Amino acid sequence: MLHRSPSLGVAGSELTRLLARFAGTPLVDTRPAFAERLCHWLKWTDAASLSAALSASPAASAPGRARGADAEDADFRCVRTTLEASIAAGPREPASNPTDFGPHRRHCISQQQAMQEAVGALRQRLRDALSRRSPQGARLAAIDAVMDKALTTHERNLLGLVPLRLQTHFDQLQRTAGDDAHWPKTFLQDMNRVLRAELAHRLLPAQGLLDTLRKHPPT
Repeated sequence: MLHRSPSLGVAGSELTRLLARFAGTPLVDTRPAFAERLCHWLKWTDAASLSAALSASPAASAPGRARGADAEDADFRCVRTTLEASIAAGPREPASNPTDFGPHRRHCISQQQAMQEAVGALRQRLRDALSRRSPQGARLAAIDAVMDKALTTHERNLLGLVPLRLQTHFDQLQRTAGDDAHWPKTFLQDMNRVLRAELAHRLLPAQGLLDTLRKHPPT
């Protein structure tokens, strides 16, 4: 696996499809191997924590003031909208020339950092809300916390490849542009699509927590 181009996700992921298309490589369906890779990613301490969370009896829900039924939905939408607007704003600094990838790389990395912080905080707030909702919700929140901690490093390493893949795409567009002076605009559009797809990927666990909260309204 280390001798091939690392996969950024399973076949079917919009992020994976985009990057594979830009690279001109076939999309390989890695879903059957996901459980096997997960076993390699989880350390024995992570596995022990996950087992404990799965086997624990539902505990009493944590005390706290319950928010309105739509509060979590509004929180999710606010985070997503804010990050989408930041992506759409594009690089904050101008390129010294059309072949300068530096501003694009720094924009991509800054957007990834913003996504990691904002989505991570959102996910914690949704876990807290779920913990207050019911004993079963508290168990699910505990499981999500274990998985979040266990997979954060692997996700960060894989998503850290996105700027490199985008630079390869940038260089390819530049080499094949010929007389086309609009290729920088094409790249900007492609970069925005990739970052939006990454945002959608990062929001998936939070979306799962939100869906669970919708099924367990506050009493």
